Amino acid sequence: MFSAVKTAVNLWCPARPLFGFCFFDRAGLSVRPFLGRINREVSSLIDENRLLQCFIELAEVESPSGGERQVADLLRAGLGRLGLAVREDDAGRRSGGNAGNLVVRVPGRGEPLLLCAHMDTVGPCHGVRARVADGVVRSAGDTVLGGDDKAGIAAIIEMLTVLIEKDLPHPPLEIVFTIWEEGGLRGADLLDPALLTARYGYTLDSEGPPGTIVTRAPSQEKLVFTVKGRAAHAGVSPEEGINAIHAAARGVAAMQLGRLDFDTTANIGIISGGQAINIVPDTVRLEGETRSLAGEKRERQTRLMVEAMEAACAACGAGLEKEVTLMFRDFNLAPESRPVRTALTAMRELGLTPALLPSGGGSDANIFNGRGIACANLGIGMRKVHTTEEHILVSDLVQVARILVRIAAQAAGGDR
Repeated sequence: MFSAVKTAVNLWCPARPLFGFCFFDRAGLSVRPFLGRINREVSSLIDENRLLQCFIELAEVESPSGGERQVADLLRAGLGRLGLAVREDDAGRRSGGNAGNLVVRVPGRGEPLLLCAHMDTVGPCHGVRARVADGVVRSAGDTVLGGDDKAGIAAIIEMLTVLIEKDLPHPPLEIVFTIWEEGGLRGADLLDPALLTARYGYTLDSEGPPGTIVTRAPSQEKLVFTVKGRAAHAGVSPEEGINAIHAAARGVAAMQLGRLDFDTTANIGIISGGQAINIVPDTVRLEGETRSLAGEKRERQTRLMVEAMEAACAACGAGLEKEVTLMFRDFNLAPESRPVRTALTAMRELGLTPALLPSGGGSDANIFNGRGIACANLGIGMRKVHTTEEHILVSDLVQVARILVRIAAQAAGGDR
């Protein structure tokens, strides 16, 4: 897939123009040149064509949550060509997927540094066809692009290639490519903590331009309600039934949903139940969530939603089964924490103006922080993620790789 040899782009595009980048369409019938303006200010260490080729090849491999096998094999082969050993854990078997988390160790000097990106993408992700025009990478419009999070993977691979090719200083690196992030951070959650020695690091999995550092992220609880009514014929004897959908609707109507304050959100996202229009429904299942940057606010909102559903079911004579699961915990990194301080220094040295921001989304950083690894989530420039309009600027891909190389240099230099 990717390689330290300088002929990688030739292998990718045997008919490529002298300058620029090209790729074949799905039928392999045409070559489209990338003639976008190259950012002349980027470090000569980063090979734009190689980085772009790596990202597109990753993006065009289907990898839904639990189905990351092809991407994992691609990464294992490419990392092997860089002379790196790859360990695959048993998270795939334990989660019912077809691939595990990949862990790569690169010897270095100083304190170990963790870098993480996830291999899975949301759908639709079958038959992704990446298109490059005017310095922007998009899908063909009928799938996601998969920049979330294959742009993060590609940036890490380019960093590794540069460090190895140029024999640049870096700390001991612990690289983790996780499975099933989109399905609730399951891969990171199943990763054996004993595989990691790093006490700080970064996930590359946030929107926002390069220079964005997510230092706060919410906790999340998943709520599942199963409302039990009683079936009856809706036209002959409806009075003998207990309408589970009606009871559930009363419960939802009593809930405060959406954005509750700056820190807290709540949602009911899935409702399913009923058998036919002429049967009083006896069962309905609802799934929702609460999130907050403040754990006590999330707990309060969860309690209020449960109480609303309990009251509605009691008023309608319906039964209720409820499940509340803490999916991940919140984190809040101080500006003087090791990952934030190191990233700030690296970004400023590259002429960037860093931004420390909160996020309303969870990431593998939540899991690592919950295990005592101070982990910031870096913005990698992906835009309109989880939609078929997803795209990323080539210049942002390059900038993220530059940031990683600079962070490695900072970490190896013993910045404290």
